Amino acid sequence: MNTPSPRLTASIGVGLIGAVLLAGAGVLALESEAEASQQVTKYVRYSHEGATSYGILEGDTVYELDGDLFASPQRSGRSMPLADVTLLAPVEPSKVIAVGLNYRSHIGRSPVPEYPGLFAKYPTSIIGPDAEIIIPADAGNVHYEGELVVVIGRTAKNVSIEDAPDYIFGVTAGNDVSERAWQGTDLQWLRAKAADTFGPIGPAIVVGLDYNDLLVETRLNGETRQSESSKDLVFGVDHIVSYISRYVTLYPGDVIFTGTPGATRSMQPGDVVEIEVQGVGVLRNTVAAAR
Repeated sequence: MNTPSPRLTASIGVGLIGAVLLAGAGVLALESEAEASQQVTKYVRYSHEGATSYGILEGDTVYELDGDLFASPQRSGRSMPLADVTLLAPVEPSKVIAVGLNYRSHIGRSPVPEYPGLFAKYPTSIIGPDAEIIIPADAGNVHYEGELVVVIGRTAKNVSIEDAPDYIFGVTAGNDVSERAWQGTDLQWLRAKAADTFGPIGPAIVVGLDYNDLLVETRLNGETRQSESSKDLVFGVDHIVSYISRYVTLYPGDVIFTGTPGATRSMQPGDVVEIEVQGVGVLRNTVAAAR
């Protein structure tokens, strides 16, 4: 058997080391790309010194944005402590669409729907963090419904399930406030679901989360009442966006309530309801009687 010369052996060694280094660099590059693709950004809408703006929330600091939130806005260079601003509903939708009976835990013994059951709420139902949920004087059985809410980022019409992620800007937390007695008696759910203040959303729109597996929790006066992952949705987020776009054109800023898990109960004036979506934060609202 021929023995390699020392020079050849050294050359082979250097080559192997180089290959290992290159492979390592390739792994690091892939990891960097993966980290970049998983980058999470929190967008907020807020009022400060009499002006309303959009911003990026990083820690306890809000960085003001210039331009359209859905068209590559740029940082203005101004920033302020979160404690100095008032957070508003993170978006002003042209339409608010919701899906009913979309968790098996909420359906109970009823048959699983064959397609998403849709209804509408009005933009005037939308309120932000720390705003009051107002119970109308003739309402008798108003429930919380904690939900994952999808925010549309591009005009969407006849979008496929596969392409739906390209039209989703991000997600937020929402409370599909519902008057159960009116749901059972009215011709449609206009009063029951779309009354003023019956659509809290916030505190931020978050981009970069895996919306197919986020924990959704509801707390009433500090007690956990709902807790389930969005992976348990009967119809997933992409399916919902695709389905709605067959019939209704979705515009940037439109929001979709995706359904509530488990059982719900009534809220009373003075109660504090918190909806927390994993990675989004806590949407906190107090309940008040109509004045």
